[in-house]
Amino acid sequence: MQTPTIVFMGSPHFAVPSLQALAAHYPVLGVIAQPDKPAGRGNTLTPPPVKLAAQDLGLEVYQPEKLRQPEALQKLQAWNPDLIVVAAFGQILRPNVLNLPRYGCINVHGSLLPRHRGAAPIQAAILAGDKETGITIMRMDAGIDTGDMLACRATEILPTDTSASLFERLSLLGADLLLETLPAYLSGSLQPQPQPAEGATYAPMLQKEDGLLNFTRPAQELERVIRAYSPWPSAYLPWKGAPLKVHQAQVRSGGGQTGRRSVVEGFPAIVTGQGVLLLVEVQPAGKKPMSGKAFLAGARDWAE
Repeated sequence: MQTPTIVFMGSPHFAVPSLQALAAHYPVLGVIAQPDKPAGRGNTLTPPPVKLAAQDLGLEVYQPEKLRQPEALQKLQAWNPDLIVVAAFGQILRPNVLNLPRYGCINVHGSLLPRHRGAAPIQAAILAGDKETGITIMRMDAGIDTGDMLACRATEILPTDTSASLFERLSLLGADLLLETLPAYLSGSLQPQPQPAEGATYAPMLQKEDGLLNFTRPAQELERVIRAYSPWPSAYLPWKGAPLKVHQAQVRSGGGQTGRRSVVEGFPAIVTGQGVLLLVEVQPAGKKPMSGKAFLAGARDWAE
């Protein structure tokens, strides 16, 4: 069998190991990534990580505003790939794209489907307190992460995991599983299997305001919010008219009036709906991250 040609679609760091793995073993005709976007304080136009990785590999990169644009389909038709591989691309593929390659389109998804379909599965797994998550290699259909599965592999979610650490681990796991799965799929010896009918959940795209901490919730849940939203959108609480980001926290027993600020073990702390949240590392507006103890040195009016 002639080695199939591939077009890769992806944008963030999560997708980079999969692209690199594919390029080392298959002819990659080109890469489709999201357009460059403003980032940082200066709103500097910044390319997505996949674009930089593709350029390092000497691959052609195409960045349509929307994949549904006629010229995007024309580009894909000109490439005429045997297979499209998608990893965290961020746009829905329409049937005219899904049906273009003879082997269809497959997706490297960051959860154990059908749990946590959608745009933010890695954060959702931490938020839910799941003990494990993983990678699913799936043949895509017109639904949102509803396609038949080719392979799954699980990994434990550690009590210290943030979305950043879990993204890193899953990105490497996804690249490995993709390379293991492709030969059997392309030869026809591995047939896609429908997802289980039970257990489907949906993880919508995150918004910046999702990071606002609601202290009527239990401290255990808020600690997971802080880890799930690190590094983005970041958990925060209002402090003197500006957001105080919380990068790391611990749970302590205790009670009192919900939302009351205090000092516990030398750290800033807040009473929640159940238990006390100890703020181990914070970042005041316009400053660098610092320990909670260092923050208290300049916030002597913290405790109420």
